[in-house]
Amino acid sequence: MIGRIVRSADFERVLGTPAHARSVHFAVHYLRAGPSGVRKSTSAPIDTKLSTGEAPEQGKPVDESLQAPPSGCWLGAVVPKRHARRSVTRNLLKRQIRAAAVAQASLQAGLWVVRLRSPFDRARFASAASDALRDEAGRELSRLMADAVRHAAVA
Repeated sequence: MIGRIVRSADFERVLGTPAHARSVHFAVHYLRAGPSGVRKSTSAPIDTKLSTGEAPEQGKPVDESLQAPPSGCWLGAVVPKRHARRSVTRNLLKRQIRAAAVAQASLQAGLWVVRLRSPFDRARFASAASDALRDEAGRELSRLMADAVRHAAVA
């Protein structure tokens, strides 16, 4: 099963890496790491007394490279409004991105982000959610994800 990236910090981390594969309209970014944890507030009562004793150790590594390798796949889709003005088109493209990722059986563990980098031609695809647009995006994304998986396996 593929999880969804929801935190903006995770998107920024992955998009900070170079693209693993590119096509005419999309780019795939990959980072071999897990999503950042959710910070929880402490429920312990706050001690108002001053202490000169030693600070408790957190026990968490500072560098992410010291952590264990990721154990699952997480996918994020970036479809900016400037490239797909109508929400129908943005939702169609996000569904196609998720379907292409699920169809890739050999998707490696880590964070994957697929980004729409250029708009589809409005003259060629007049309807916001046409079957032609769905088929074209699906074909392009399946080729792109296969290239990205090959590139990630080599790296």
